[in-house]
Amino acid sequence: MQKTLAIALFALVAAPSLAMADDDDGRNRWGIDAPRDQWMSIADVTAKMEAAGYKIREIEIDDGVYEIDGHDANGARIEADVHPVTGEILRRDDKRGERG
Repeated sequence: MQKTLAIALFALVAAPSLAMADDDDGRNRWGIDAPRDQWMSIADVTAKMEAAGYKIREIEIDDGVYEIDGHDANGARIEADVHPVTGEILRRDDKRGERG
């Protein structure tokens, strides 16, 4: 009984924070119309970005794409929009002079 109550309490507490990771409001400025079941997982996107030399600090879903916050291979802070199916970087914003 305590275990069930603990799991239910955890789910209740965790649900709002999990929802925060997906702040997609339905707008899709990129015109990408891929069903979510075709999207790369967050783990796969992270692995692909890390293989390309990026260190990922945060990933969110916004405007129909993955929004990445992290650092490039030189340690410079970046923000990027990544295609949810291919993992292609659609936009990269270098935060010049900002380091982790």
